[in-house]
Amino acid sequence: MKQIGLPLYFRYVAKHYLQNLIAVLFGLAFAFAAIDYFQSIQKLDIPGNQRILYIYYMWQEALGLLYPLSLLFALIMTKMAFVKHGAIGAMHAFGYTKKRLVIPFLAVAALVYGVFLYLQTTEFSYAKDKAEALRQKRLNAYNVNDLFFKYNDTFVYVKQMNRVEKKLEGITIFKVEGKKVLYTIHAPYANFDGEVWHAQNALLKTHIYEEGKLKRYTIEKHQEIQTLEGYKPKIMESLYEGRGLSLIDAYQAWKLMEAQHLDSTKVRASLYAKSIVPLFSLAMIIILFFKMPFHARMMRQGTIIAFSLGATFLVWGLLFWLQRIGANGVVMPEIAMLLPVMLLWLYAIYIYMTDEKRIRT
Repeated sequence: MKQIGLPLYFRYVAKHYLQNLIAVLFGLAFAFAAIDYFQSIQKLDIPGNQRILYIYYMWQEALGLLYPLSLLFALIMTKMAFVKHGAIGAMHAFGYTKKRLVIPFLAVAALVYGVFLYLQTTEFSYAKDKAEALRQKRLNAYNVNDLFFKYNDTFVYVKQMNRVEKKLEGITIFKVEGKKVLYTIHAPYANFDGEVWHAQNALLKTHIYEEGKLKRYTIEKHQEIQTLEGYKPKIMESLYEGRGLSLIDAYQAWKLMEAQHLDSTKVRASLYAKSIVPLFSLAMIIILFFKMPFHARMMRQGTIIAFSLGATFLVWGLLFWLQRIGANGVVMPEIAMLLPVMLLWLYAIYIYMTDEKRIRT
């Protein structure tokens, strides 16, 4: 008997796992948001409706942070319940191997990972920044002041950026060669069209040197000059105020900084943390599923649960620590974040390929 092409055992396992996952994930996220709220209640001198908004933003942040752990906690709950009630033994009696039984868990986990990967490309990624803005009473503070950065072979100073209107005010671009300023471009404002900034009513002042000394300069007026290609408002705000980035913005910021020959360590670490590191939970699903007992006889439930939770927290804590090291530039993010996940997956594949070949009592 099948429905929408899925075997009965698959739907049975996936249903119970998904139910446990939703309960664990939402419970952990609400607990995280509530604890944070009560810790910050003295600093939240804001109206009641904004306090609810603050809790909602922190709940979103908790969902993105805790869903890999929730995938593993739900696996432990589901597997132990199946073992306790004999469901695993019954499915084994019908010929279902471990490799087949783990597929529903991996399918649900991969689906959840895909959903959160998509959410990390939306405004969901900025939930923590929005909550922090409420905490600091900056809900309507849309301006970022005094930006200074490198663009190609020039340097740029921006007096103020309005990230909502996508407008720069008081923009100055100057090119330096050695100890000489070759030219400067000053514009009262610039607008962003999605790709480049259009500096309006710009003045181009070109310095003319003779025998290494500044003799004179020329001034040209331009109605419009296109500049700062790829510097989106959110990217500029993140790079120069330490804000978060969505996956798309982080990738674009990475490419932009590489083109400008700037250090992209933090951006790469943020990109890996949201897209690659959560994959450790899928590898741990394979490892825990195969290593946990498949029968209730002689099983010490408390010991098994404690061991499984301990292994989960140990791996997650180690990866979180390596993530911080990678973001701070102590170790390359590729070594601190990608390599451990890759090694974990290699071990998971080894377990998947060899575990059922062993004789167990």
